[in-house]
Amino acid sequence: MPELNHAVSDVEFKATPDQHCALSDFKGRKLVLYFYPKDNTPGCTTEGQDFATHFAAFEKANTVIFGVSKDSLKSHQNFKAKYDFPFELITDKDETLCKLFDVIREKSMYGKTYLGVDRSTFLIDEKGILRQEWRSVKVKGHVEEVLAAAQALPR
Repeated sequence: MPELNHAVSDVEFKATPDQHCALSDFKGRKLVLYFYPKDNTPGCTTEGQDFATHFAAFEKANTVIFGVSKDSLKSHQNFKAKYDFPFELITDKDETLCKLFDVIREKSMYGKTYLGVDRSTFLIDEKGILRQEWRSVKVKGHVEEVLAAAQALPR
């Protein structure tokens, strides 16, 4: 798991529309990775819309946004198109990023326990150093807090 103020391991991933990238591809820009449980669910939709609303301000702060979940690329493409998200979504079906950032937690629904993604966000600086993390995120007001942190990092 990456530690605050330490470099994040370089990991390759697939993102919408059909990109093959690595975290190192974004050196020179700040990077927000926000992990969410599932496409097209109320909290995840609201969080995505909040990031979309503030997209221009993140761009101005030299910050790239990626949403990350275990959903398929096709599911992500539909979710992104339905809500017109201006940023890309990473498919992490094999949980490479989820495990790297330690966001898989035991959850409970209708009396059954299962392993799922704990809503979490990570801010990586232009040199690939983890500068801030938010875990067990509550959606309301969260994006504004992430934006303020991104704006506060030096260029």
